[in-house]
Amino acid sequence: MLHLAYNTSYGIYHGLLMVGLLKLQASPALSSLLAKKDQEGVGSAGSKSLRALALLGAGVSGLLSFATIASADEAEHGLECANYPWPHSGILSSYDHASIRRGHQVYQQVCASCHSMSLISYRDLVGVAYTEEETKAMAAEIEVVDGPNDEGEMFTRPGKLSDRFPQPYANEQAARFANGGAYPPDLSLITKARHNGQNYVFALLTGYRDPPAGISVNSSSLMILVFMVNFVTQTS
Repeated sequence: MLHLAYNTSYGIYHGLLMVGLLKLQASPALSSLLAKKDQEGVGSAGSKSLRALALLGAGVSGLLSFATIASADEAEHGLECANYPWPHSGILSSYDHASIRRGHQVYQQVCASCHSMSLISYRDLVGVAYTEEETKAMAAEIEVVDGPNDEGEMFTRPGKLSDRFPQPYANEQAARFANGGAYPPDLSLITKARHNGQNYVFALLTGYRDPPAGISVNSSSLMILVFMVNFVTQTS
């Protein structure tokens, strides 16, 4: 059980960390999407309260300097997923907690409208990205259906540390209907569910490119050229 908990937390923190390390590396497309979400005020009350807190860690985002992925002929060969020298990959290394905090901010502002993180409880963030008091306040801003009570009725209550992150959709059918038939993957362990996990996520989030000549993309989509011969479309 301890081993499972460790592996789950390891994957969770990697996912949030990869997103959080993007501040200086984010593409104009991703930056504009973040700005659009802020202007529209999209998200729960909890996500709005996180924005100011998450920005406190922005000053340390220049810890890494990543080389640009280059290709002699992107149109023909696409882009390879590079291996980056992550500072947390060593035996005695530790996570960049400020980056995990920023990663949670980005998830709340952008990703959570489509993607779930069903294996994460609020308590997983205590001591990693937030204090216990901050996390309790964050959890209390959501409403959770609980019960039944002594009268056999279900009821709603404020969230607590043991509650999981709220889901964007009630079920898979609702998720597919809202996303043109596509089912947004759960991001809890995405760095363990994909080959070359953390590099995959970083490349996906920073690999936005303009469509090649002759290829049109819907205005609601962004073309991502990241892997060999693969075209991945992410609905905004």
